[in-house]
Amino acid sequence: MSDDFEFEPVRGLPEMLPAGERLLWQGAPRWQDLAVHAFHARKVIWYFLAIAIVQAVFRLADGSSLAEAVWPFVWLLPMGGIAAAILTFLAYVSARTTVYSMTTRRLVMRIGIALPVTLNLPFRLVDSASLRLYANGSGEIPLKLAASERVAYLLLWPHARPLHFRNPQPCLRAIPDADQVAKLLATALSNAPQSAAARQGQPVRLPVRAVAA
Repeated sequence: MSDDFEFEPVRGLPEMLPAGERLLWQGAPRWQDLAVHAFHARKVIWYFLAIAIVQAVFRLADGSSLAEAVWPFVWLLPMGGIAAAILTFLAYVSARTTVYSMTTRRLVMRIGIALPVTLNLPFRLVDSASLRLYANGSGEIPLKLAASERVAYLLLWPHARPLHFRNPQPCLRAIPDADQVAKLLATALSNAPQSAAARQGQPVRLPVRAVAA
């Protein structure tokens, strides 16, 4: 996969940074968490299991034998496993082709599997950010952009805050040590020229929205 991005002068960046701008951090989604929280592979397995249980209960209620009641598990659970495996593979490839870069002036997101794109998000366009932690310490950081700036949800997905279709929010998904990355981002937003925080003269603090399993 690295051969597809040999044109990058710096990994994850389409060009060299201007004078005075420094790279602060680079990272990528943890594919296991991306599979669970963005591609919902675990929920797919539970979905097929629930359907199998419901069908088994109805068969028993209709007077079917135990062998006939168990039959839905025989074919539905493998189907669920295959579906979850496909979603997990997509999450793995997505994580492998994604690079999040934070500089002193912007966030750069190189995303996309078949058609990679690079999103340049100067801090002056970021109105606010928040943090959602997972139980294992990784998490996601969605960015609320200025009202005049919009990025298509389908272009961003899965690197978008879930269910925010009308005003899509770019999101650093399933990043390890999310708390430390959030602190680094808060400092960068506070110090960046022309950022919302700089205009208000107040330090940035990223609220923790929830702790997910």
